[in-house]
Amino acid sequence: MKTTKLLSLLLCMVVTPLWAHGGEDHGDVPQVAVSADKPQRLPDGRVLLPKSSQHRLSIQTTVAEEAFYPRASELSGHVVIDPNKGGWVQSSGAGKIQAPTSGFPQLGSVVHKGQILAIVSPATNSFELAQQQMELSDANSELRLAEKTSARLADLTGSVPHKDIEAAAIQLKAARAKVVALNAGTAGEILRAPVNGVVATSNVVNGQMVDAGTLLFEIVADDGMQIEALSYDASIINDIDSATLNGKPLRYLGGALSLRDGALPMRFKPEVTMSLALGQSVKIVAQHKEQTKGMKVPARSVVKNASNESAVWLHESALLFRAMPVQVSPLDGESVLVLGIPAKARVVTQGATLINQIR
Repeated sequence: MKTTKLLSLLLCMVVTPLWAHGGEDHGDVPQVAVSADKPQRLPDGRVLLPKSSQHRLSIQTTVAEEAFYPRASELSGHVVIDPNKGGWVQSSGAGKIQAPTSGFPQLGSVVHKGQILAIVSPATNSFELAQQQMELSDANSELRLAEKTSARLADLTGSVPHKDIEAAAIQLKAARAKVVALNAGTAGEILRAPVNGVVATSNVVNGQMVDAGTLLFEIVADDGMQIEALSYDASIINDIDSATLNGKPLRYLGGALSLRDGALPMRFKPEVTMSLALGQSVKIVAQHKEQTKGMKVPARSVVKNASNESAVWLHESALLFRAMPVQVSPLDGESVLVLGIPAKARVVTQGATLINQIR
């Protein structure tokens, strides 16, 4: 009997609704059921992430330490040719392109200094060509006559004045030089490789007509590429200590002292082998001599919150993560410097983007 009464009492307690009474303070925060077995965004913006989900998402964290680092600037630039380890091949006059006996070098092929790359025949009409042939014929006639005169006077050495023999020899030399010059002019301009390197650009087709100064080939050595960046602040020209591109080191060569389109060009040289192409647009991070204080975190740790502010995720407890707005400045291309997080905070270094997507 007692057991039956006890069960009835418990049943009444379960099914009886709880009503709010006037004058009671229940707070403004709605009561939401929270399940600890699945990832979810909490009402206060934090993310609850079970341990099993953390392992699946490969979440990694590190303790942020405040220290002094070089102040850095992000600069836009592009890849250019090293003037000492590359060169352009251009035609000095208008004409028609002809392939050498070995053919045109292919893109990416290795060439050696002095190697014949192409021949440019002068662009002449029929009248000009007839004049050139007539001048060459006259020059050959003068050469044959000068050879005979010089040979005859040489046989008469002692019988004719020595000055006549010398004059004949000088005329023979001039006639030969004239024939060589006319033959070279009609044969065309021979274009040769200015340096040892690789063909980076080729703009030739057999029979193509080109103007004077047309860029036909671009030759660059394996280590013949540099990066030209632009700065609109003249004060940093003498304040740069080093630079990086995608985390790889660059050596600062120097900057210009005259403006080009309102900016000062600066040159950097890769310290290690990089996959670069001439004309490629790049973003480099230049480190200054000046030091600044902050916390170094990987660039992948920084995400955008709902207000489009830069933020990092902090690991508050075993299952809870909180987004913290921060001020971000570049550091070396792979890491950034952040301000606004507590000292010794545990920052998410891998998987921050995945946590940011949890709703």
